[in-house]
Formats: sequence, structure tokens, C-alpha cells
Amino acid sequence: MGESILKTKSYEFSIEIVKIYKHLSKEKQEFIISKQLIRSWTSVWAMIREAEFGQSKADFINKMSIALKEANETLYRLDLLQDTLYIDQQQYQTLHGKWEEILRMLVATIKTSKAKKEY
Repeated sequence: MGESILKTKSYEFSIEIVKIYKHLSKEKQEFIISKQLIRSWTSVWAMIREAEFGQSKADFINKMSIALKEANETLYRLDLLQDTLYIDQQQYQTLHGKWEEILRMLVATIKTSKAKKEY
């Protein structure tokens, strides 16, 4: 996978999630959902990094699929933070747009990997 755009964008998004967590815990005194948010998204990043050194194509696809599931869990928490007014509409839209872009890359990576034949 090398220095892919998926790795770069998911890492940059990880930094934003950490900043949101810091803001929510310090300014809003919200600790539960924000901590779950940081855990689910950092799991995405971890799975993308693990996939890079997968033992096989199947291992790579499995780790990317886990990343996809964790990304979905992250969206649930972003939705919850918005619906409970811990983050505003603008923050949500910014985060959701970046999340969606990474999600599309994860899906495309999985589909491409499944379509490639091993020789």
C-alpha cells in the first residue's frame, strides 16, 4: 500500500478526532461518547496500518473490512454527538465529509483487492 492517500487522509482525520475529543472533554465535559469516538476511529487507523503488512491478500482484505466496520461505528458516534448538540452542524458536516471520503477509499480498496487475481 505504501504511502497511500488512504493512509494520509485517515491519519489526518485521526488528528482531527483527537482534537475533537480534547475539545469535548475539556470544554463540554463530555467523556463517554467522545472517548468511544476516539477509540473507534483510531481502530480504523490501526487496521489500515496492519493491513499494510498483511500476511496474505485475504489478511489484507480482512483488516480493511474491519477498518470499514470501525468507520461505520465512528459515524454512529458522530451522529450521536451532533444529535445531542455536543458538536454543531458545521463541525458535523466537516467531519462527515472527511469521513465519507475515507469510507469511499476503504470500500474501493476492498473491492479492488477482491477483484485482483493472485498469480
